Amino acid sequence: MKNSIRPRIGGAVYILPNLLTSGNLYFGYFSIVKSMQGDFGWAAGAILLATIFDVLDGRVARLTNGTSEFGVQYDSLCDLISFGLAPAIMMYQYSLHGLGRIGWIFCFIFLACGALRLARFNVQSSIGKAEGDFTGLPIPMAAGVVACFVGFMADVDDAEGKQLWLMRQIYSFFSSEEVRQGFFLIMAPLLAFLMVSNVAYRSHKSFKIKGIKPFRFLALLVATFGLVAYKPTLFGFLFFFLYALSGLFEWVVGWKKPTNDDEIFQPHDEDTFMEPKSKD
Repeated sequence: MKNSIRPRIGGAVYILPNLLTSGNLYFGYFSIVKSMQGDFGWAAGAILLATIFDVLDGRVARLTNGTSEFGVQYDSLCDLISFGLAPAIMMYQYSLHGLGRIGWIFCFIFLACGALRLARFNVQSSIGKAEGDFTGLPIPMAAGVVACFVGFMADVDDAEGKQLWLMRQIYSFFSSEEVRQGFFLIMAPLLAFLMVSNVAYRSHKSFKIKGIKPFRFLALLVATFGLVAYKPTLFGFLFFFLYALSGLFEWVVGWKKPTNDDEIFQPHDEDTFMEPKSKD
């Protein structure tokens, strides 16, 4: 009886993470459709929902011990759609289409560097070099910068001067089409560079709260939730944007050293390749 049940449970263990990865892919595709329709608020929201599914599938795979080579490869393919192609199309449709060839080239650079980032991570996972800090900016975080900025711009367009004085000044500045185009012309190549760079970014796995007193940590969480609830798109953008700059800042001040990724171009050798580790 036990032998007949175990294969079924084992199959479910592998299906569930990949089903969540399919949710990631769905929202990436949904974002592309909405960008083509000009509904950029939904397009940005879909990318953020894809990031939630991307986090969940990795957590579920590790909790259920359901990681597999198929899951690693499938996850990267879905990530390229949701966090590479979808934000590239959204940037072009939202603002950069008016610049013609320059606009789509900048968007392609973002997409291509995202693909390189994912390929490098897959190889590093295969050879057991993907533990600890991330090498280069993770592609979901780069996509989050783009998605939250577009979502924030949707709030700017809907505000109509109903905000406090400081927020009105911020909204007035970003209401200019030239400012929005300038932002993407700077951020698209910058994010692309950070994704393929050797700059180390702190992983959520290394975050420890043991030394933080519970009451203070709870008070900090409440204050954070209050700020996010007031302006979710603004503070979401600040979170992704500051994280994107954090690795660069830590490298400049000497807190983190660039990592070495020369081993990703070594010839494939079955003896040196190990079982794949967990995903981003």
